[in-house]
Amino acid sequence: MRSQYVSFLAYPVVLLMSFSVYTYVKTDSSNSKSEETTIAEVLEMGPFEEQQESEDISLRDYSLATSSKDSFVSFKEALAFKESRGQHWQVNTLGYMGKYQFGAVTLRHFGVTDTIAFLNSVRLQERVFIQNLRYNYKILKPYIEKYKGKSMVGVEITESGILAAAHLSGPGGVKKFLKSNGYRGSKDAYGSTTRSYMKKFAGYDLSGVLRKRKK
Repeated sequence: MRSQYVSFLAYPVVLLMSFSVYTYVKTDSSNSKSEETTIAEVLEMGPFEEQQESEDISLRDYSLATSSKDSFVSFKEALAFKESRGQHWQVNTLGYMGKYQFGAVTLRHFGVTDTIAFLNSVRLQERVFIQNLRYNYKILKPYIEKYKGKSMVGVEITESGILAAAHLSGPGGVKKFLKSNGYRGSKDAYGSTTRSYMKKFAGYDLSGVLRKRKK
C-alpha cells in the first residue's frame, strides 16, 4: 500500500531501518501444518498485543502459495510478490514496509506503532493484511455489488480486483476509478495503476476470509 509518502528528510532513517532489519535471521525449517490449519490460526487471532516471536519461526509457515486460482492464499501471495517479492523485512524508498508494503499511517490505524517489531513479525504482518482487507471490503461492499461483473477499459471488474486495487490506492482511488467508468485512476510512485491491479488480481475467491462463518 503506497498511497501516502515519506518526506525526503526521512530517507536516511528509512535506510537505517532497512539495514537493521536486514540482519534479521530467517531459518529454513519444514512446515508441518496444512494450509487450512495455518490460515485458520491467522484468522482467529485476537487484538494486537506485544508478543515475542519464536526465534526459529519459518517464513514458509506463512508463505503458502498454491496453484489454485480461486484461493485466498494464492491471492495474498501474488499480491505480496508484486509488492515486495514476498520479503517480510523489505522497506522501500518511500518508507513502505513489510511483505505487503504498508505505510506507517495505515499501521497506526490497526494499532501498530513499533515498526521494527512489525518488520520482524511475519504473524503480525499477516494479521494486518487480513484486517486491512476486511476493512476495505466493508467500505467498498456497495461498489462491489454494483460494479462486479461489468467491464471497464478492457478490464472485468471482480471483487478480488477491487480489493487489490484498494490495497494500492485506498478505497478512495477505487471509487474514483469505478465512478468514472475506468477513465480516472490512481498511480503510485513506481508506476502501478488502479487499472493494472484490477486486471492482475481479478477472479480470486476471497469469500472464506471476507465472510467468516459465525460460530
